[in-house]
Amino acid sequence: ACMLCRQAEVDPDIYGRKLEKQGLCVHVFCLFFANELFQQWDKNVGLMGFLPVDIQRTIQRAAQKRCFVCGESGAAITCQETGCDRSFHLPCAVEGGCITQFLPQYRSFCWEHRPEQAVEAAPEENTTCLICLDPVEDRKSYSTMVCPACKHAWFHRGCIQGQALRAGISRFQCPLCRDKDLFLMEMLTMGIRIPFRLPSWENSHADMALSERHSRCDASECLCPGGREQAEEEGPWHLLLCCSCAAEGTHRRCSCLTNSTASWECDSCA
Repeated sequence: ACMLCRQAEVDPDIYGRKLEKQGLCVHVFCLFFANELFQQWDKNVGLMGFLPVDIQRTIQRAAQKRCFVCGESGAAITCQETGCDRSFHLPCAVEGGCITQFLPQYRSFCWEHRPEQAVEAAPEENTTCLICLDPVEDRKSYSTMVCPACKHAWFHRGCIQGQALRAGISRFQCPLCRDKDLFLMEMLTMGIRIPFRLPSWENSHADMALSERHSRCDASECLCPGGREQAEEEGPWHLLLCCSCAAEGTHRRCSCLTNSTASWECDSCA
């Protein structure tokens, strides 16, 4: 288990890969977010530039602090707000409503002092998440977020985090208006982790995993006898995901596509 968050099985896309050296075992981002732990200019020394002796001191200090979320000791991250002493483990951040900014300085905030979206917008009645299609809350919140550019794209925090991991920094954009710059900076500020890599759907294995995440036909009228969840490997009932956002799907026949059509873009992205 990681000696900073005390978790063994966590998502490496969010918390970074596990580093093991000189008797130490830590996740990459547990290092970056830990209090008073600084990276050296030479990234080849220690663990990615973090000196083992400094990591040991941080572990010892964290042992004296309890996570305000789970109640266990070993909380190495403290809210950046002056005077606030709420500490937590990185994997406990979401459950505690905390925000960890995956940007240089790697700042963290508790639920009380976290940044809020400044854009003035409220979802209309019965608004659903553009990604999972489930209802969103009736206002902005930690869990319900909105695009700061178009102010019409609403989504759950967990859903847009999943989209960020699939898209990577080069293709991450608002799933509705496709704004990139304002949207990306807002999401980073609000604690969304956006990896510096190519989109996962550019390789077939990731594309297969992506299909498992969204597996229903979103056509206004689904014609498939087996229903929206039915999907076949070939033919008219083969399910295509949007080639831009991968957040919507359609059977070929439900969108008047030929059986040879291999790529499709949803109305939001077209």
